[in-house]
Amino acid sequence: MNKLKQAWGAYHPVVHLLMGGTVFVMLTQCMSLPFLAIYLSETTTLSPAYIGVIVGAGPLAGTFGGFVGGILSDLFGRRKLMILSMLMMAIAFACFIVFSQPLALLFISLALGLAASFYGTISKAMMGDLTPEDKRFRVFSNRYLAINLGVAIGPVLGAFLGIAGSGTAFLLTAISYVCFAVLLAIACKKYAIVDTTAKQGEGEAEKPSLGKMWQVLSRDVVLLTFVFGGILLVTVHGQMSVTLSQYLRENIEEGIALFGVVMSVNGMTVLLLQIPLTRLVERFSLFSRIAGGAILMAVGEVGFATSSSWSWFIAAMVVFTLGEILIVPAEYAQIDQISPANMRGTYYGAQSISNLGSFLGPWAGGMVLSAYGGPAMFLVMAGLALVSLIFYRLGQRLHEKKQQRGSVVVETAS
Repeated sequence: MNKLKQAWGAYHPVVHLLMGGTVFVMLTQCMSLPFLAIYLSETTTLSPAYIGVIVGAGPLAGTFGGFVGGILSDLFGRRKLMILSMLMMAIAFACFIVFSQPLALLFISLALGLAASFYGTISKAMMGDLTPEDKRFRVFSNRYLAINLGVAIGPVLGAFLGIAGSGTAFLLTAISYVCFAVLLAIACKKYAIVDTTAKQGEGEAEKPSLGKMWQVLSRDVVLLTFVFGGILLVTVHGQMSVTLSQYLRENIEEGIALFGVVMSVNGMTVLLLQIPLTRLVERFSLFSRIAGGAILMAVGEVGFATSSSWSWFIAAMVVFTLGEILIVPAEYAQIDQISPANMRGTYYGAQSISNLGSFLGPWAGGMVLSAYGGPAMFLVMAGLALVSLIFYRLGQRLHEKKQQRGSVVVETAS
């Protein structure tokens, strides 16, 4: 009981609510959104190509939507925008049931992608606002775990209930977002969470103007190098499921079944090892965690390139996933480390541009796969993971020099 109280008291109640709500909405969302292409093919007469455009439009909008959402949250506050984004997602999921016209469905997918990117960026920024700096890495790790928990349970539960990919699942997802938005609004009112970008315990920070934001962003080379590094790592991670599935189907006996197994291994590895691995590496620097993660991802890619049996592919996926576990929360914490208190949302939004790798990965990986084969493609991705460390190391050194110059100025002034 004492441990439970201690765990609850370690973070702000709204942070706990955001964690629990993430599991809940991801669980219901994974009963519907991954099956969107199947749902549209069964309920409309659209061609597979146009369905692909509709499904891909949401993530494409979200690539830059997070940046816009981060800026808006710093200008106008987080609470209202986050609740509004959840209500927008609820409406979008419900509209998939109501509309069947091609342009309407495309617009709904774009709106859903924008709203989801707004919510993702703003919720991370709010967690950062309400959490002391020394606890943020663990908070981001727990958030990543919460997402994966929902992803792991949702499709299985949906299939067990017989509603996966049905109109009922889309409606249930919409209702879950409305419920979550209401609970969050009540919690923010109860704990006096106002629309401010200040960090808890630091007083109220002055909200920057749009011109000031652009001035800071355009001159922050550290942020730019981290974003470039992030694009490379997301390119490696983003192509994995797409190109790996194609490679296994064409080159390994019962490759489709193997792909299902390795993806399950990916999810289970995150669920089982996220917490112990996070606590094990907390004593290392953020760059060391990212470097370790990138190296593990590269080793996993080399494993895919050289494997010929089920056991070796599964082992390679475990190694690859360990790298993923190290990298995701460390990237969030690193952006948090360099962001001004009153521009945290903007910086998180800028980081979301790295999701461009989710499109570059399948495209570039597919071209290399077609031209040179699977082993060459996996080795290229391993190389990209290692090259990303050049940008992260450069960004870290520039940040350290920036801090040193700041400390010299302070000492001179005093």
